[in-house]
Amino acid sequence: MTDFNSNIVFLIAVVSAVGGLWWRIEAAIKTAKSEAMTQASAASTAAALALAQLAEYKTHVAETYITKTGLREFRDEVMTGVRDLKGSVSTLHERMDRFIEGDKMVRRRNQGP
Repeated sequence: MTDFNSNIVFLIAVVSAVGGLWWRIEAAIKTAKSEAMTQASAASTAAALALAQLAEYKTHVAETYITKTGLREFRDEVMTGVRDLKGSVSTLHERMDRFIEGDKMVRRRNQGP
């Protein structure tokens, strides 16, 4: 009978050790799960913040910077203005010559014969 009692005590000790080990593993799993949920929540919040900041930046870029088409149109306007200015400058010497010649003629008339 003592063998039977010692076997039962041994079996109870083994079951208790396995149960205690199982209980500790379950506790570690629950802790890890709660930590993972907390980190996932923080990551989700950070992703939402990054998404909002990206949308705000896209709006800022769209409002602030010029598109290629807009730049092309602006360049064409500037080049047209430069071309017009070049035409005005190229005829300026003719106008100055006429002014100088007219001034000389007025002086000659005033000096008389």
